[in-house]
Amino acid sequence: MTKLSEQGRGIRNMFEAIAPRYDLLNRVLSLGIDRRWRTAAVRQLQISPGGKVLDMATGTGDVALEIARQMPPSVTIVGEDFTRRMLQIGREKIARTPFQPRITLVSASCEAIPHPDRTFDGMTIAFGIRNVVDRSRGLREMFRVIRPGGKAVILEFSTPTNRLVRGLYYLYFRHLLPRIGGWLSRRAAYQYLPDSVLAFPDRQEFSGMMEAAGFTDLRRFDMTGGIVSVFVGTRPD
Repeated sequence: MTKLSEQGRGIRNMFEAIAPRYDLLNRVLSLGIDRRWRTAAVRQLQISPGGKVLDMATGTGDVALEIARQMPPSVTIVGEDFTRRMLQIGREKIARTPFQPRITLVSASCEAIPHPDRTFDGMTIAFGIRNVVDRSRGLREMFRVIRPGGKAVILEFSTPTNRLVRGLYYLYFRHLLPRIGGWLSRRAAYQYLPDSVLAFPDRQEFSGMMEAAGFTDLRRFDMTGGIVSVFVGTRPD
């Protein structure tokens, strides 16, 4: 794995610390809706039998498992993350499912994906791109390892466009979420979450970053009042 910046090491250490309760907190803090978001994002992939998919920032493997559920049995998945404790928990979780033979977990960062050009038929990254310090480089790496015609599907938190929903969202994100996260895990980590979401580029700017990395046929759709967005881009033939 490439050498991380000081900021990257700080983010990795934070996720190492919250790894044991990461899945529980995802369910609690999203009221279980995060599963629906991941399912909808994976549906954007179109992978033929025998294909290969990369799930970047895989965490404990939730999206990798969802890909295995939705795709043909001959499709294999590589899940990559720079947090070793997350990967350890992910391996244990995957081992309890029938999908273990199809999923391989690897330690890697998005800025230096350890695979040759044009390795994968598609890729996903869910709630991870905002944690990539050099996002432009990360997007270029994602583009590099996808085969022509393959899709990158990026699921990330967004700012709701509806004023009422946005007000409630800010109240929850800025005040309630860090408090609940602090009760169940580490408050600092769940203060980082709203801070990182609010600092993330807006929809148009991020779509522009994908285009600059080489992706075409860009699409985006919002879910749950704009709380999250799914960005889809294709590597041209």
